Order: sequence, then C-alpha cells, then structure tokens
Amino acid sequence: MSASSQDNRSLPALAALTLAALGVVYGDIGTSPLYALKEVFHAGHVEASPGNILGVLSLIFWTMTIIVSLKYVLLILRADNNGEGGLIAMLALATTAVKDKPALRRVLMVVGLFGTAIFYGDGVITPAISVLSAVEGLEVAAPALHSWIIPITLLVLTGLFAVQRFGTGGIGKFFGPITLVWFIVLVLLGIPHILDNPAVLVALNPVHAAGFFIAQPLVAFIALGAVVLCVTGGEALYADMGHFGKRPIRIAWYGFVMPALVVNYFGQGAMLLKEPEAVANPFFHMAPDWAQLPLVFLATAATVIASQALISAAFSVTKQAIQLGILPRMAVKHTSVKDTGQIYVPFINWSLYVFIVLAVALFKNSSNLASAYGIAVTLDMSITTVMTFFVIRYGWKYPLGLSILVTVFFFTIDITFFLSNMLKLVAGGWFPLLIGAGMFLLMLTWKQGRRLMRDRVRDEAIDLAGFLEAIFVSPPVRVPGTAVFLVAEQGLTPNALMHNLKHNKVLHEYNLFVTVRHHEVPWIGFDKRLQLESLGHDCWQVTLNFGFKNDPDVPEALQQLKDRGVPLDDMDTSYFLSRDTVIPTFGAGMAMWREKLFASMHRNAADMADFLNLPSNRIVELGAKVEI
Repeated sequence: MSASSQDNRSLPALAALTLAALGVVYGDIGTSPLYALKEVFHAGHVEASPGNILGVLSLIFWTMTIIVSLKYVLLILRADNNGEGGLIAMLALATTAVKDKPALRRVLMVVGLFGTAIFYGDGVITPAISVLSAVEGLEVAAPALHSWIIPITLLVLTGLFAVQRFGTGGIGKFFGPITLVWFIVLVLLGIPHILDNPAVLVALNPVHAAGFFIAQPLVAFIALGAVVLCVTGGEALYADMGHFGKRPIRIAWYGFVMPALVVNYFGQGAMLLKEPEAVANPFFHMAPDWAQLPLVFLATAATVIASQALISAAFSVTKQAIQLGILPRMAVKHTSVKDTGQIYVPFINWSLYVFIVLAVALFKNSSNLASAYGIAVTLDMSITTVMTFFVIRYGWKYPLGLSILVTVFFFTIDITFFLSNMLKLVAGGWFPLLIGAGMFLLMLTWKQGRRLMRDRVRDEAIDLAGFLEAIFVSPPVRVPGTAVFLVAEQGLTPNALMHNLKHNKVLHEYNLFVTVRHHEVPWIGFDKRLQLESLGHDCWQVTLNFGFKNDPDVPEALQQLKDRGVPLDDMDTSYFLSRDTVIPTFGAGMAMWREKLFASMHRNAADMADFLNLPSNRIVELGAKVEI
C-alpha cells in the first residue's frame, strides 16, 4: 500500500497507523532524553550554572524545531519516491532529477553511497548507547549492581539479535503501545519539576540560545556536539515514510512526540536549576525513589524497541542496496507471509551484533559512546540536505534563489553540528567513521567491479540477433521444452547458450533471453513488469523490470508470457545461468588489491538462482571466466 493511500485512511485506521509510527519511527529520538542533556554537562566543558542550563535547553528546543519539525517533517517528507523515503530513495530522486547531467549524477551517486555507508556506522552506535544508557539507570536505582551494567547490556543485545531470525511480526504489535507508555512517562516525569520551577519555560525564547553563544562561543560550540543527540533518529522519520505515510508521522510528531520530549527536557532542566548535583544522570534522578527501578525496565524496553527499528532499517537498506547493485547479493529471508517488508539478512544481523558488542566492550559506558556518536548522524543529515537541493531545484523546478536559500539555511546548521562533533573524533568519533569508510570501500569496489565486468563481457560478447541468424543457416537439433537464458546485457549472446551449443549440440524448441533490470524507483507494478520482443525462430528477448523494493521473482514475472502466446510449461522449462569466475589482472581497471577484493565478494555473493527465485530443480549453470 502506498503512502498516499495510507494518508487517506479513515480516522480509526489513521489512529492505528499513528500509534504504530510511535513505536517504529520515534523509538530512537524518543529515548534521547536518557542521555542527551546529561552528555552536554558530563565532559566538564559546560558548567551546570543557571544561565548555561537555560541556554542549553533553548538550544535543544530550537534544534528539534528547526531540524526535525521544519527540515524533516515539513520539507523532506514531501520528497517521496512513489511513496517511499530514506537516503536511497532520496538518492534515486536526486540522480533522476539530474539525469541529463552525467558528471553531476556520478558525483551525487558517490555522495549518496557514502551517506548510505555511514548509516551502518550509526547502526552500530545507536543500539549500543541506547541500551547501555537505559541499563545505567541501575547506578541510580540500585548502585550495588554497578558491575552488572555491561553484562546485562550485552545479554539484552544478544537476545535482541538472536530473535531477529524469527521476525518481528509477533512482537511488533506491542511496539506502539509500549512506546506510547514511554512518552506518557516522559511527560509525567517532567511536569512536576516544571510546576515546581516554571521559570525554566523562559528557555523557549531563542534569546537564551543566542545569549549562550554570545557569552561563551567556544563552550557553546563544544556543547553542540552533545545537543545534537536530541535529534538522533531524525532520519527515521523519512526512512519509514513508506510504512506509515506522511500524515501519521506528522500527527505523531506535532501532536505527541515533540511536546513529550520538550516537557521531559525542560523537567530535567528545572530539576538541575534546583539540584545541579543531579547532573550525573538527570533523567533517572527526576523519578521518585520507588519508581526508579521500574523506570530502568521501561527504559530498557523502549531502547530495545528503538534498536529494533534501526536493525529493521538496516535490513531494508541492505536489500535496496543489493537491488541497485551497490552491495553484493546476500541471503534475504522473509519472516512474514503477509508483510513483504519484514525481512531478515543474517550477514548484516550478526555483523552489526559483533560491532555493537565491540563498541560496548571498547567504550564501556554511554558517556564514552556519546563521544563516538554524532559524527555519523550529522554527516547523514548534511548529505540529505545536499540531495534535497537537487530534488527541489531540478525535480520540483523551484526557483534557484529559493532553493539555494533553503539549502544554505539547513546546511549551515547541519555543518555546524558536524564540525562540533569532529572535536570528538579522537575520543571515539573515529569508530563509526571507520565502519562507514569500510562499507563505502566495499560499495564502491562492488559497483566499479560490476562495471568492469559488464564492459569486459560487452567487449567479448557476440551480438545475439547476428548469432541466431548465423546458427539458423544450418540449425542444430531442436529438443522439446523452453530454455530461459539469463543475460545481464540486452542484445548480447549469453555464454550459457554458446556453452550449451558447444557441449550439448542442441537448442530448445523455445528460447527466452531474459534481462533483469532494477530501476531507481521503489516499486514497479505488474503492468510494467515485462517487455517482449520477438527474435524469430521461436526465440524472444524478454526484459523484466523491478523497483529497488520489489522482490525479483523471475518465474512469477514470466507467467505473463502465457497470455502473449509464448509456451511456458513449468515442468518443461529450464533456466540457464552463466557462473562467472572473476580473474583480477593488471591493467586500467582498479588497483590489484581492490580487484582481488571484488573477486572475493563476487565469489562469496549469494546464489543468483535464489536471488531471482528460480526453481532449484530446473537450473543449469555453465561456468565462464571474466578477466578485469
């Protein structure tokens, strides 16, 4: 169901979608009060004085207002790619908008690839800092359990990743209600302290944020590195648009999430104005003694939900990246027969787990992890802003002056936060950047390697129409049945066909030469799925079109041929694949070590037959070597 149709649902359905969006979309940003304000004062750069507290609260409020309320909820949610959102959808929109500018398109593709790669760095830090900061509430509720914080955190994370293979459908229906309870508790924690010290509300005035910067510019700039923690999860608003639609996401933010966050942050600030010594962990100190231990359990549940949403997003981004040829094929398992969006990618699941455990063991507490947090988030925010310019200027045809003005406004804010976070590079910011850089290298190597393979295959291939014309001068023996030859490049003779003729010396009665194309749109319907061209002699060129969120199912798509007079008996159809072996060679391609890396990635990629959903008992694979 598209986002637009979701947005036009009835009131009860809209309420249900809004509740579900609370659990999936707002889990990450909803748990930021656990650590955001604490980290501003933790490092000791910002003194917990009344003026600083009001200045920081004002910064938090206006950061959420500008980055989330204006940039993401108001502007970027409008940039939907057939109802879908996220950085890959934005990348597809931006590159499509400048398709007549190939050089610019290539630059945007590289920038988008880097943003997608950095997302995985964020995917490691978010679950680690969220769950760890929740469990650290034990230091307030039960100080004797201090030594158990890391083991409990690792136990929770292990359980979370272990259940991924079973799917989240069963527990997903509880996400919304639990997160709803969490936001209600945020309000209940904050209101008493605001009522006790209502003077804190003056921080809603941006004059306090500006005054903080004017009085202590360096201190305020450093503080931005922690203030940005209050908008972590902002990208999720856009990424999850396809699941819920714009309207439920906007209703949830303006009507519930932002008010709850503001009340809680200002409650923490009101308490700190009276009890600055509570700065060590203001969130848990807000609660009365009897509620602190239950609050730890609720916070842990909320952070698990926030982590689950990010893990699911990592699976979804990976699947889209595979479809677009950015990552090699991986095993993708569907965990629901009803919801095609519920998938499990084992390699990504356990890779994330290993790096998250490493992050917890390496940084040991949420304050140290906060030093690693922020760089990846602000980089992604900056890249999204840049991509948005090309969408609104070249896609929506907005005036150049307006497009530049909006972009410069948001980009200045994004880059300021990024530069502030770069101060934490040595203290831990290198960690997500290292992960992102590693993913970027893999993505770039895979994409360039595939291009080199296509170029070499194209250079050495024989024109299909000419080849068929030549062999039918003295036709080989025709055997009953239909042969489906999968060919990467339309119009070229597949190696599998030549090997079949060379070794078996036969040709099937009916032959289909099928090219699978993945497009930079999320969905392509069945009415545009298949294109057919006759080559004569009962041979046809078939093109199958899939979006980056479609599941490529070749046999299902080919069923449409029955209505066009092409015989396709399931039990009498064979699928021929060329299994290429990549041979790295010195030359004008990539560096030798990158060619070897690509060869290894190609060799270990998931089976093409499984990726295209081909029936395993009717596949013929014939090998070929490709030098790059």
